[in-house]
Amino acid sequence: MMYESPKNFVPKFFDGTSSSYDKVAVYCTFGKDKYWKNKILEYIENDGSFLDLACGTGILTRKIAEKFPNSSIIGIDITKSYLEVAKKNSISNKNISYLHQDAERIDLSKKFDYITTSYLPKYCEPTVLVKRCVEHLKPDGKIIFHDFTYPKNSLVRALWKMYFVMLNFAGFFIPSWKEAFVKLPKLIKSSKWLDACENEMKHSGLDVIRVNLTWNSSAILVAKKF
Repeated sequence: MMYESPKNFVPKFFDGTSSSYDKVAVYCTFGKDKYWKNKILEYIENDGSFLDLACGTGILTRKIAEKFPNSSIIGIDITKSYLEVAKKNSISNKNISYLHQDAERIDLSKKFDYITTSYLPKYCEPTVLVKRCVEHLKPDGKIIFHDFTYPKNSLVRALWKMYFVMLNFAGFFIPSWKEAFVKLPKLIKSSKWLDACENEMKHSGLDVIRVNLTWNSSAILVAKKF
């Protein structure tokens, strides 16, 4: 079987799903999406300049803008339809701007106090993604990565698998999400993003904290540059 790059899943999962993403993120995570994003905010101490990678419809981007109204925030995403939704939903957030860019190829000619992302790392090459982030990070700045992880506990794994069986069934009622619901668990199981990104961050001289969430089904990496 030929290896398929995780990045190839992005258009398969997200083309044609931008209008329903916010609801899917809420209901299909049983509200945990909000909890996870609030945990990201806990590691942001103050106002500053922010780069939100793979911002999607701008859920995390707006949370940052609302909590830190004196900050300037740039959200980037590779999917144009998601950016259109993000712009529409962020009309009242004057401190946000959105750009169509690939997180692995960003070149903004500026550095940021914080670089955040939720659900991106599993799709990327860790060496490339971390390198790009470090290049765009100010001294004393922070990189905060969040994504799904495959649980280690056997009981939790059984519940995790049952959950994705339910999502697979739900795909029959939400056809635009069917492929994502089928292939996402395989991607999460095979992804080594957490260890790989942590190692790359440490190799780049960053101080790294790993935070496991929701029975190890999700995790946050917080890396600080000195």
